Amino acid sequence: MSHSLNILTDIGLGIIFAAGASHVARALRQPLILGYVLGGILLGTHLGFGLVTDEASIELISEMGLILLLFIIGLEINLRDLLRMGKAMFTLGFVQFAACVLMALGFFKMFGYSMGGGNFDLLYLSVALALSSTLIVVKLLNDKFETGTVAGRLTIGILVLQDIWAIIFMAFQPNLLNPELGGILRSFGQGLILVAFAFLASKHILARLFHAAGKFPELVLLSSTAWCFLVCGLAEHAGLSKEMGALIAGMSIAAFPYGTDVISKLTGIRDFFVTLFFVALGLKVPLPSWSVLGMSFVIAGFVIFSRILSMVPTARILKTGVRTGFLTAINLSQISEFSLVILALGAGYKHITPELQSLVLTSMLLMSVLSTYLIQFNDRLARWGLSLVSRIGLKDSYNQETESESGGEVRDIVILGCFREGLALLDAIDKTAADIKPRVLVVDYNPAIRGQLEARGYKLAYGDLAHPQTLHHLGVEKASLIICTISDTFLKGITNRRLLSHLKNMAPEARFIMTADDPVEAGHLRSAGAHDTVLPSILTGARMLQLIKSGSSA
Repeated sequence: MSHSLNILTDIGLGIIFAAGASHVARALRQPLILGYVLGGILLGTHLGFGLVTDEASIELISEMGLILLLFIIGLEINLRDLLRMGKAMFTLGFVQFAACVLMALGFFKMFGYSMGGGNFDLLYLSVALALSSTLIVVKLLNDKFETGTVAGRLTIGILVLQDIWAIIFMAFQPNLLNPELGGILRSFGQGLILVAFAFLASKHILARLFHAAGKFPELVLLSSTAWCFLVCGLAEHAGLSKEMGALIAGMSIAAFPYGTDVISKLTGIRDFFVTLFFVALGLKVPLPSWSVLGMSFVIAGFVIFSRILSMVPTARILKTGVRTGFLTAINLSQISEFSLVILALGAGYKHITPELQSLVLTSMLLMSVLSTYLIQFNDRLARWGLSLVSRIGLKDSYNQETESESGGEVRDIVILGCFREGLALLDAIDKTAADIKPRVLVVDYNPAIRGQLEARGYKLAYGDLAHPQTLHHLGVEKASLIICTISDTFLKGITNRRLLSHLKNMAPEARFIMTADDPVEAGHLRSAGAHDTVLPSILTGARMLQLIKSGSSA
């Protein structure tokens, strides 16, 4: 009973300190993960107050958190969505991981890291540095409204593929000390049998159970957690890790319609155990030496440059654009929480030294802070990178296509941007003014919408609105009406006012309609020469009022 009370006390202290440190992280605009780890550091004996000293408690908390974390990661991997990814996504995901691992194997061998003889520090370090943080990236891209951009979609797709690479490596981990073909094939065979069982049981048994329990949220939560621990037990019995079983359990639920509902009901328990996992990591952080801190900065530099070297040339070859390659590389420049999972398993298998785990954790904390600023200024950094590589002749492939495609064809209605308001405008033209389509030129830097718009009869030109020279090549000076449909919230590298200034110089005879976030900015735009302005918030409010009136009179 005393031991149980100690565990409860340790968990309570972990949550309290994590909450306090997370408020500090939020106030400093840092990822909350840093707060969780800091809470653990403050509780530990190495750098903190020494309030949690029982190593058994620490390991139990860590293992529980790790299993639930991997179960949630499995729930969020939808195999159907993965199969729908395009060729470019799969190619970028393969090249990024393989190239980063190979570069790390060569680079860090010079620092004395070895592989073989029971020590796999070099291999684990290389794999860990090739993976990026889903939690940090998705949060920061959501905050910037960039998950729907070309670079945003590529980033998220590559993160999913990285999870798959990590799962494959985890399947190899138990056999690294004895890498015989028979043992590896046996592990894969057992894994495939477990996957087949989990998916068949999920389809034919769990589907009915979850449907019957749908009206009782607590029963759905209990059943899904029970399924997780059942598959964990089967995995351990089959010679696989419990953590691998948790991943398989999550993926088997995610593949079916009720997976989304389970995720929504597990959000609370997910956050609880994710917090415990990172608190437990913080408890293990030793006092870093100057050599560890110095090596962490070397790792940070390597992560950034390895992402750029693997992504930018590949993106240009695939014609997704050099700028998009830079943006995606910058977005992925951090170390994954999955890397810590792999290292934790490696430590359990005695594959790596404790010093490596400490080094990667320190590097992850450093990269988490740096990544916040890298993603915040990703567009500016991507433009700077594009200007550097253009000096050696590596121009953005889409810009080259755009210039040749314009072909001197005159279209006097130019719509800049094809996001929410832009798409709504094109829908309105389809319905009420289809005769003006031959006069319309849509300019946007998202090549994914080309086929859709051309099928509807529109001309799309790839162009970066922040580059006035691109607009000049498209013949904007011949336009009679220019409409910018994107407000400053979503414009990157330029504002409506600066864009208007460039456009007035190019097409002084044209009429300009710009988009503003608020009435004050709308006034500034009209003073600067805009003939009219659009405020999406006011249009939305007016439309909602119409719906309210029509509903009340019905």
